[in-house]
Amino acid sequence: MHRGWQINLSQKIDSASAIPLYMQIAQAIIHDIEAGRIGPGALLPSSRALAQTLQVSRKTVVTAYDDLIAQGWLSTSATSGTFVSDMLSPRPQAGNGESTLKSYNARPNFSFRASPDRPIALADGPGLVVDEGSPDDRLFPLDELARSYRYALRDVQRGSGLHYSNPRGLEGLRSGIAHMLKAQRGLATGYENICVTRGSQQAIFLIALALLKPGDAIIVEELTYEPAVAAFRALGADVIPVSLDSGGIDVDEVRDICRKKAVRAVFVTPHHQFPTTVSMAPERRLELVELARRFEFAIIEDDYDHEFHFESQPLLPIAAYAPEHVIYIGSLSKLLVPALRIGYVAANQVFIDALAYLISLNDAMGNRLTEAAVHDMLENGQVLRHARKARKIYAARRTHFASILKAELRSKVDYQIPNGGLAFWLKFHADIDQVEAKAVEKGLRFASNQSYKTRPNAPSGLRIGFASRTEQENLAIISTLAKIIDQLES
Repeated sequence: MHRGWQINLSQKIDSASAIPLYMQIAQAIIHDIEAGRIGPGALLPSSRALAQTLQVSRKTVVTAYDDLIAQGWLSTSATSGTFVSDMLSPRPQAGNGESTLKSYNARPNFSFRASPDRPIALADGPGLVVDEGSPDDRLFPLDELARSYRYALRDVQRGSGLHYSNPRGLEGLRSGIAHMLKAQRGLATGYENICVTRGSQQAIFLIALALLKPGDAIIVEELTYEPAVAAFRALGADVIPVSLDSGGIDVDEVRDICRKKAVRAVFVTPHHQFPTTVSMAPERRLELVELARRFEFAIIEDDYDHEFHFESQPLLPIAAYAPEHVIYIGSLSKLLVPALRIGYVAANQVFIDALAYLISLNDAMGNRLTEAAVHDMLENGQVLRHARKARKIYAARRTHFASILKAELRSKVDYQIPNGGLAFWLKFHADIDQVEAKAVEKGLRFASNQSYKTRPNAPSGLRIGFASRTEQENLAIISTLAKIIDQLES
């Protein structure tokens, strides 16, 4: 026990702060202990004396002392007073300069992997957000969703479904997804081939985690889904971009790369290529499968909006005729609403088991209630009814969007009317960076054209969704773009 001079706390106590006074006092004492100003065994002022010094109530100081005693920083004796615990290791003596309360705004005193300086494929900030192809959540039957949630809550309570469960997802939902894939997309799947994820982005990251080691090569298109590329790079993969055209990925370039180095995977969005919306030609699909057989790489097929195809019958996924080479990613977020966060992976059961293990490490069991509610909507036909209604509305909006592009932008942009999906790919004749800058001034927000590029010389363009807005809302956006380009050309 060390009886010394009266102790004055180095940190100021601010009665105007949002932090309670007792907590400020406790933090100040901890700070001085950690700084070495107050060592193990040091006698602290009595609660009455410290209260007078700090000009606070004695009860406030007692509360602070009691909190620190409970945490093990202090110890107390009825006859001797309150002391810094002897169990604490001595700290180096600190200087006498004043300091502020600890804040999470201070730079962390440890190393970590900081976020890279990269454009995020997300329109953000004030103004009107022009999305990349989102559904219109105003069309979604929220009353039906609420009914399904009520049903799901009753159902899981009866079956003790609120406990931890299978990281692969609810078996009923997995069976429902497997049936949908078999009936509509030609995938010979059972529930054991399905893993439910929290959206397609989690699916991409989990697949990358299971497939890739630092230094492994993965091929992507020169224009593609930026968050997928970011996931691959975060895991240390060597991301190799290749060209694409109106027929999709350049398989000759893929072949040339595979001859020079080992390739672990190829990431593609063949149904409606992201962001350009083109469909991969059937012959290129077959050639890509043949390359996968020959060079033993995985094809990661992201089929993010299969339901929305407006011209003839949609092409079957690559996974339908080459399941041994393809890891298939799908999502119900575009079909329903993104906030539900229901994605899935279809693959060989052994690979699904690997994903389930990874999920158990960071997510344990997902969102059982949401999965049960979506399963109910699949079972009662609500998902199919909503898909038919939404597809009809989106087809009309696509036609109208094409007409206003023709009327308002005329020869100012190049585009093709997409066979499916919820967005157009626009290639501007004007400087696209200037268009983006002026758009911000006019209150429009796009995902940066740079966010789609995996190499600097890739073609530039903007992906503009049409489905989430009414015809009048779309007209306002395109009219604003037309005025911007007129200003740039004048």
